Amino acid sequence: MINVLIWNEYRHERLSEEVKAIYPDGIHGVLRDFLSAEDGLEVTCATLDEPECGLTQERVDAADVIVWWGHMAHREVPDEIAERVTEAVLNGCGLIALHSAHESKPFRKLMGTACSLRWRPDDRERVFTIAQHHQICRGIPEYFEVPREEMYGEKFDVPNPTEVIFISWFAGGEVFRSGLTFERGYGKVFYFQPGHEEYPTYRIPVIQDVIKNAVRWAARTGRRQGMASEESAPLEGAKSVKQNDAVNAL
Repeated sequence: MINVLIWNEYRHERLSEEVKAIYPDGIHGVLRDFLSAEDGLEVTCATLDEPECGLTQERVDAADVIVWWGHMAHREVPDEIAERVTEAVLNGCGLIALHSAHESKPFRKLMGTACSLRWRPDDRERVFTIAQHHQICRGIPEYFEVPREEMYGEKFDVPNPTEVIFISWFAGGEVFRSGLTFERGYGKVFYFQPGHEEYPTYRIPVIQDVIKNAVRWAARTGRRQGMASEESAPLEGAKSVKQNDAVNAL
């Protein structure tokens, strides 16, 4: 069983009637519904305004994959909570960073860069699958379209990824590396760009299929903080290395 923890800021859905109409139970509600319908996935949700942002040490330790969506309140996540998630990834937990989670504290810590990019609202997006051999791309067509999406464009200020999975073209002419994988410590990270809150992107079946595949790909492979064998002794050492040093060493 893969334990999936979905974290959602859950602010836009409560502050905007337009967004609430698209996601009445929150973005996390839609993600939960299609992921929990999958065999072998145990799905729970957490939101920003819960105690400890819903990310207690117990819940983070129990997660095999964390799916993260945030946008307007990245700075409200306390540094110690962001560090808790970062350490979990270094110790084997997977992280799926969706859309504007590129600016979330855990993702930035793991990348060691600003993770900035160009953007503008409301465009048509064509997503090209360029790593068809990859597990994340299983069953995904050579390309698919998102009728309305927020444009993200290069330069995307992240380190060289392990692999580029998707590249997007927008009707305005911009291109973007919209699906990237990274390895950090014992953990796997997948960044996936589509998913602006003003559009029903997470209701599109092919988008859901990508996220389902990514969760299975990123799931913890058995190494867990405090459970390391002699063979995986460097796991304990990762705790004593400062974050920037750990990133630079990868």
